[in-house]
Amino acid sequence: MRLVSVDTDGTEQPGAVVAAPDGTDRLLDLAGIAGGLSLAQLLADDTALAAARLAVSGADAATLPRLDDVRLAPPVRPRTILCLGYNYRGHIEGHNEGLVEGDQGGDAAPYPNVFIKTANTIGGPNDPVVMPAAATDVDYEGEIAVVIGRTARNVAEADAMAFVAGYTLFNDVSDRGWQNRSSQWALGKSVDGFGPLGPWIVTTDELPNLGGLQMEVERGGVVTVRASTDAMVYGVAFLVHYLSQVITLQPGDIISTGTPARSVQEQSVHLPLADGETVTIRVTGLGELTTTFVRTDER
Repeated sequence: MRLVSVDTDGTEQPGAVVAAPDGTDRLLDLAGIAGGLSLAQLLADDTALAAARLAVSGADAATLPRLDDVRLAPPVRPRTILCLGYNYRGHIEGHNEGLVEGDQGGDAAPYPNVFIKTANTIGGPNDPVVMPAAATDVDYEGEIAVVIGRTARNVAEADAMAFVAGYTLFNDVSDRGWQNRSSQWALGKSVDGFGPLGPWIVTTDELPNLGGLQMEVERGGVVTVRASTDAMVYGVAFLVHYLSQVITLQPGDIISTGTPARSVQEQSVHLPLADGETVTIRVTGLGELTTTFVRTDER
């Protein structure tokens, strides 16, 4: 299933995306099935989730409202946002000098490079990213986020996938100036709204794992990243196992699995994002997430 959160006058309720015969995406309201549950809570409730699947299978998509006509909220509002740095072979610290596009070389680090973003960063899939005056070196990173579906604490790697609800797209927006002011990245990664998420969660019954997916990232219509998820260094099951040893993961929390290396041409000249620019993340089976960046003079 593809599951979304819909913002109706400030109230967020779960829904499902159903393809209509004309090829358009339609919205199936799951508020009645959820009974007041958020999407994260629905994902953790086996009975409600089964009812949602049944409703989707019986839906007459042609009679449903168009998804484009509703306002989407972030599919979940995570308590914890854990992100991976340098988790694709060929993406190494130091901006990958000298690499050719698609290079899979380099030794894996002995442990994942994990950093945090804070909850204030999360934005809806159609919300613009507002770049405040203090953020002068804004950058983007297209990533796949793992959505946790049930409480995970000290989970064995062999059991870890049972704790994953599904996957969504995430733009790990950063301000490189703030990021490079110290050895800890939190301030540069945690500017308000610097984490567009969505548009939907694809559940693991539809997409059991991330193997063999193709990712593209476009900046202003130019492809700057093209890679396969097969280049990931650390996979989903290991990450859930590894992180749950020290942090109890709750339903709706996300683990963002890192960004592949950019093309050599894109790496050669670093240009901060400017007012009005767009970035699109596109992954096989997960759809696409397009974000517009806007500049404000407010501090």
